[in-house]
Amino acid sequence: MALSLASLVAVPSLKLRQSGLAETTWNQDISWVAVTELEDPQRFLSGGELVLTTGLRLKSAADQRRFVRQVQRAGAVGIGFGIGLTHETVPEALIAEANRWGLPLVEVPYEIPFIAIGKLVAESHSADHYSNLERLLAGHQILARSLLTGGGLNELLKQLGSMLRTDVVLTQFSAQLYNSVPGKPAPTADGWASYPIPTGRRDACTLWLRQPFIDSGIVSYAQNLISVELNNMVKQRQSQRAMAGQVLDDVIHGTLETIEAARRLAGVGINSTRKNVVLVAESTAHHKQLVSISLPQSLEAGVSAVVGKDLVTVVNDDGSSAAALAKSLSDHLQEAGIHAVIGIGGAYTKPNGLRWSYFEARDAAAHGLPVNEPERLSLTSLLLASEDVPLADMASESLTPLRKFDAAHGAELVATLESYLNHNGSVAAVAEALTLHRNTVRYRLAQITELTGYDPSQTQDRVQLWLALAVQRLGSRNPR
Repeated sequence: MALSLASLVAVPSLKLRQSGLAETTWNQDISWVAVTELEDPQRFLSGGELVLTTGLRLKSAADQRRFVRQVQRAGAVGIGFGIGLTHETVPEALIAEANRWGLPLVEVPYEIPFIAIGKLVAESHSADHYSNLERLLAGHQILARSLLTGGGLNELLKQLGSMLRTDVVLTQFSAQLYNSVPGKPAPTADGWASYPIPTGRRDACTLWLRQPFIDSGIVSYAQNLISVELNNMVKQRQSQRAMAGQVLDDVIHGTLETIEAARRLAGVGINSTRKNVVLVAESTAHHKQLVSISLPQSLEAGVSAVVGKDLVTVVNDDGSSAAALAKSLSDHLQEAGIHAVIGIGGAYTKPNGLRWSYFEARDAAAHGLPVNEPERLSLTSLLLASEDVPLADMASESLTPLRKFDAAHGAELVATLESYLNHNGSVAAVAEALTLHRNTVRYRLAQITELTGYDPSQTQDRVQLWLALAVQRLGSRNPR
């Protein structure tokens, strides 16, 4: 344990005696012992020292007062004055000036060498160092054991808070992974110290510790352990989402019998006997990051999976909380720098209901807003839900001739067809929308009929062409 002036005076063998009345730094730890006979030792002191002197050059009262002032300004904890050499007693001027500036002063007997005092202070620091090192190593073992024995991140942070005797919070973007404070309030820069937890991924976290606390070096070790655990959690998420994605992909595309689908869904944590809502997150620019990104706390109870390039989250909900859950997911992804659109499906039971909700969510995401509410499911999406209907092949067979002709001649037949269908077969409306002559529109429609074999003016053929365009549009966003 570090020594103070009070502790030194209490050591019988040193025979030290307090001179003067000042006790301002009487109980402050001594950082080191400085022996000097200089008149002005200030520039050689860094603060916290016990300055020992025999006053060899302090002949006059003025010199003695000046010496006290220089030592006090340097931040020393006190002066030890050795008597019996230059001075038989501690000079009165020295005592008076020390009292004036509140600097403790002790008398060192002639028979006590200064080195004895220095050795005692050094030994106390050495003992403190080894004691702190032992505590630090013990703390390392406790934190590491909390992970190795299966306690996980929560147990590690609980142990860290106990060691530092303070509150601990671990945040990840807008989510709180751990919070030891009742009510789980968000930490702020005022009153909390923050430590980044680098992982090399987009799920970097921040460790918050409520001040005040004393860090003996355990925090940096905890940062490293947390970083390792977060990387392990990322790998676990990737594996779990890949497994759940395989099951959902089979359920969505109708390749399983109802009983088998329900059994496999239960295997990945989805209870299909209860109402479930599907949220689909699409991101063209950041779809690779969706594979491993964390979820906000509100969605922790859900099951997430990767289907195609989309992040799909299945939540047990009757639909009343779906919009709020989707908003929290959108905010969480935005904070992580991932620009995505969220589609919300309806709340249904059974595996077929899950398929329905998925396609509703995918249809909703096509609206392109950050969060998109579900609408009535389109015929196209329902047909796409079945593997038995070769819609993609039909769409390709119908539209490929038009796309090739457009690429070769710049004819804009596909754009004309889309406009014609969107304007309910009105040649005049198409001509106005595309700034074309009506005869040009009619000529292009004739070319479409010749190239595809489908006449847009006929209801049956018009439905076929509209369905082909819708299938290719949905298929390009969600390739199987």
